[in-house]
Amino acid sequence: MERYIILHNLRSAHNVGAIFRTADASAISHMYLTGYTPAPLDRFKRPQGEIAKTALGAEKAISWTSARSLSRVMRSLRANGVRIVGVEQDARARDYRLFKPEGATAFLFGNEVTGLAPSIRTSCDDLVEIPMLGMKESLNVATTAGIILFSTLPFNT
Repeated sequence: MERYIILHNLRSAHNVGAIFRTADASAISHMYLTGYTPAPLDRFKRPQGEIAKTALGAEKAISWTSARSLSRVMRSLRANGVRIVGVEQDARARDYRLFKPEGATAFLFGNEVTGLAPSIRTSCDDLVEIPMLGMKESLNVATTAGIILFSTLPFNT
């Protein structure tokens, strides 16, 4: 089963690097870095040090694409039969523990502060969320990615 990650408008290169490591450990096929999400190579094709520092080589093991347009990436994936699953707190979102991917799936993670905009959430095929039990209303995006990616591995479904 093909599994993808889309990181949209992440600010932190450290979070991107950490997600590359998790992607490698959880059998992700490809990562899409959209909007202003930093990429492992800058526009001059030089390694981005903060990503390399946290990815520890995973940025070389996982194929990736950097694209400004999230909507183009989503259209392209859908044209290839991939379902887009937004990870965000929303009235439509279901508990991630109840979500069982069927077929190719792309998990979409948003900005560390603002998450996924309502218009993006609406364009997702599914939405999942991690229930928050404490005072804080969210987790770090890299932590969230780890929980979602490992809970949806084929042997967990």
